[in-house]
Amino acid sequence: MTSANLFARMSSGIADPARLAIETPDGLSLSYGDLFDRAAQAANALTALGVMPGDRVAVQVDKSPDMVVVYLACLRAGAVLLPLNTAYTLAELGYFLSDAAPRLMICRPSSLEVVRNLARTVGVAHVESLGIRRDGSFAAKIAGASDTFATVPREGDDLAAILYTSGTTGRSKGAMLTHGNLQSNAAALADLWRFDANDVLIHALPVFHTHGLFVAINVTLLAGARLIFFPAFDADAIVAALPRATVLMGVPTFYVRLLGHAGLTRETTAGIRLFVSGSAPLLQETHLAWRDRTGHAILERYGMTETNMITSNPYAGERRAGTVGFPLPGVDLRIADPETGVELARGSTGMIEVRGPGVFRGYWNMPEKTQQEFRPNGFFITGDLGKIDDDGYVQIVGRAKDLIISGGFNVYPVEVEAEVDALDDVLESAVIGLPHPDFGEGVAAIVVAAPGADLSEHTILDALKDRLARYKQPKRVIVVEALPRNAMGKVQKAALREAYSDLFSAQA
Repeated sequence: MTSANLFARMSSGIADPARLAIETPDGLSLSYGDLFDRAAQAANALTALGVMPGDRVAVQVDKSPDMVVVYLACLRAGAVLLPLNTAYTLAELGYFLSDAAPRLMICRPSSLEVVRNLARTVGVAHVESLGIRRDGSFAAKIAGASDTFATVPREGDDLAAILYTSGTTGRSKGAMLTHGNLQSNAAALADLWRFDANDVLIHALPVFHTHGLFVAINVTLLAGARLIFFPAFDADAIVAALPRATVLMGVPTFYVRLLGHAGLTRETTAGIRLFVSGSAPLLQETHLAWRDRTGHAILERYGMTETNMITSNPYAGERRAGTVGFPLPGVDLRIADPETGVELARGSTGMIEVRGPGVFRGYWNMPEKTQQEFRPNGFFITGDLGKIDDDGYVQIVGRAKDLIISGGFNVYPVEVEAEVDALDDVLESAVIGLPHPDFGEGVAAIVVAAPGADLSEHTILDALKDRLARYKQPKRVIVVEALPRNAMGKVQKAALREAYSDLFSAQA
């Protein structure tokens, strides 16, 4: 039986080991031969520490090529990667280590002692460190290990990674992703987006999240293409790299910031064949401004930690602003009544539910929660509200938990945000529901003004009077300098609801 190990699939198509795999600005570039040899050394270092197939390896390190090496080493050794946000505090780290019970924790060199102290209290056997310049105790173990390693065979249902979802309600949940999940999704995207060995991808995303780790890296390595690997987003560096690249994957804030860079022109983007956006909604204004400035239409796609990528706008065909395109091949997507699970007619707004090879195996140590999130027929309940238009394009309306019920009427924040964002002098907005003494929930708009603009609550409310039904109109507008966002650029509405929770009660 052929192994479903994702690494085996990646390495099988590399005909030339000298081909550059990862290019970095600091001289730590790796050819495919070097990358795979170093991954073999790291896999030997893992097994020397007692890591067995199925054991978890937690990693909280700064972005560098060696993070990719550790990821590939886990695939090769049959271990389960647990990538952790570098912003997590020691208290948060304690929860993840207690819950996932990893055999090994790899941290920054500067955190080694405090993490070792924590590990002793939660029963983690080994803690090693890894820095951005091949420094740290685990880097030393890699350097001293053999570069020959027999990749461990894995079945499609064997775990490859556990990614914890952000715990905005309750404790974080560990989504269990299999070799089959990751392999099928990477293969589908590489085919759909027409990746090949000639591609060069600009990578400025975090590598603890599904977008930067699994979409960008898996698709690129599966195609035998090259990564230009930046430690973080830097508009100057990205603009300078555009003439040498063919693809950029980013979050909407990347594109907004690049639009503010004088070096972004049709000439500098002439060699790019694909701009991809995900992880947060892309404003229609950004989509249109990018097309006007560069001549390229951004391809927006949609996915989740639990499902990998679900939909994509077409590579060839209309990339429709405000939508996330069509379901990927092999993915069943439907719009259902949130309460009953009954499928709704096309054009209706309801819960997005999905079934397919990329959908995760369930939540780690949470069988009851896993059962709650799946319909009896296997559809996963995403928690996102959406609809499918007459042409089959999927549109995300918002998170179900963000739905506002004001005076008995359903208000979808994205609809209100679209009207607010279309106003002159508005850069962006976030619409939330807040406790209201008369309506149950009142609509509130948190607005960021365009640079140099002078916005007031009154001017915005007045401008919306003829653009929205009365029950959809914000009852209050707050003008702020910036919206709170997570590492992937997604607006943190839970933080806004907490910050302004007494907005209407205060005026009662």
